[in-house]
Amino acid sequence: MELNSLSAISPIDGRYRNTTSALAAYFSEYALIKYRVFIEVEYFIALCDHPLPQLRDFDKNATEKLRDIYKNFSEADAADIKNIEKTTNHDVKAVEYFLKKQFDSLGLQDYKEFIHFGLTSQDINNTAIPYSFKLAVNEVYLPEINGLVDLLKNFAREWDAVPMLAHTHGQPASPTRLGKEISVFVERLENQLALLKAVPYSAKFGGATGNFNAHHVAYPEIEWKAFGNHFINDILGLHRSQFTTQIEHYDNFAAQCDALKRINNILIDLDRDMWTYISMNFFKQKIKAGEIGSSAMPHKVNPIDFENSEGNLGIANALFEHLAAKLPISRLQRDLTDSTVLRNIGVPVAHTLIAIRSTVKGLNKLLLNEAAINASLEANWAVVAEAIQTILRREAYPNPYEALKDLTRTNMQVNAQTIAGFVDALDVSDAVKNEIKAITPQNYTGI
Repeated sequence: MELNSLSAISPIDGRYRNTTSALAAYFSEYALIKYRVFIEVEYFIALCDHPLPQLRDFDKNATEKLRDIYKNFSEADAADIKNIEKTTNHDVKAVEYFLKKQFDSLGLQDYKEFIHFGLTSQDINNTAIPYSFKLAVNEVYLPEINGLVDLLKNFAREWDAVPMLAHTHGQPASPTRLGKEISVFVERLENQLALLKAVPYSAKFGGATGNFNAHHVAYPEIEWKAFGNHFINDILGLHRSQFTTQIEHYDNFAAQCDALKRINNILIDLDRDMWTYISMNFFKQKIKAGEIGSSAMPHKVNPIDFENSEGNLGIANALFEHLAAKLPISRLQRDLTDSTVLRNIGVPVAHTLIAIRSTVKGLNKLLLNEAAINASLEANWAVVAEAIQTILRREAYPNPYEALKDLTRTNMQVNAQTIAGFVDALDVSDAVKNEIKAITPQNYTGI
């Protein structure tokens, strides 16, 4: 079958292709090859700028022609590299041979042996992948999650004064405000996003076992550690790990996966709360003409967006957890288990992107049902018992907690009249009675 949205094995490239297509520029096979080419070209230019003795006469006017190789990199170029790989059976070596052909066509054949000079494949992979991952986070993920946070902030402001019955352990609890409950998620998301942004995008660059062996033996007079730090930190904008094996140790990448997983857990919590509020009729949902809620029950409008989001977040988190647990572990100076795993970095990001957009879609369907919210408050006057017994404690009234417990647990229905009758019988001043009578489920919402 020809690969298309109907024949794709993964829904990422099938059903949800329109949602995830932006990630192809960072996580596809084409993207991986392109960023490998980018690293190789920039490394060669850095060697010329150093300069190595054999590269001192390199015409700097050719620099932009070299950069055009990756700036104008096409699918045909990627296919050319894949064809070379059929012979080499080595993906990074295929990139090197492709670049040598490009050097030949540009009349730079005298310099082509300095392509990939002194490097191992992981010097390319462990820079290309964090570089593309950083771009994907900054250019795709953060705008999407920040858009969701901004939407929540708008709801928090809009619903700031809306009193709502809270539920702890699934039971009616002291009233809160709907806007404040939304602000809980805003604060949690912003805090975890700050932690995500604080983790460096680490890269490995130092030859076959991390010691610049080949570089040093060829040019012992050059400070290769300083060169590597400048190339990775200043030119690429990454963070060079100083002591590595053949591969990056991935500890910071694991931290990023854990940070993304924590953010996703918060979104799962949000999805479930919104789903529950809808089930309690606190929210209704906007209906789009022609849409079907249930194939059997015509009346239903299901909260499918929050359910879709929760499911995709679960898949994403399972993969983030595996990436974080597996990648920092490698036998001795390296084994190959990280290679195939690294190719899946885009998968949990894609499921996360699908989830974020589903949550946003669900939030935008919400219609506040203040009548139902107020009715739930009116039906639960017992929740003001906390307020009453606390004021009575202040007044040194004997056994106030026990008195309110007896009231709220022995009466079949506690309402405004029940509370008023209880207060009238209290041996306290009229001022305190009036203070207590002024408390309602609607105004007992704290600060």
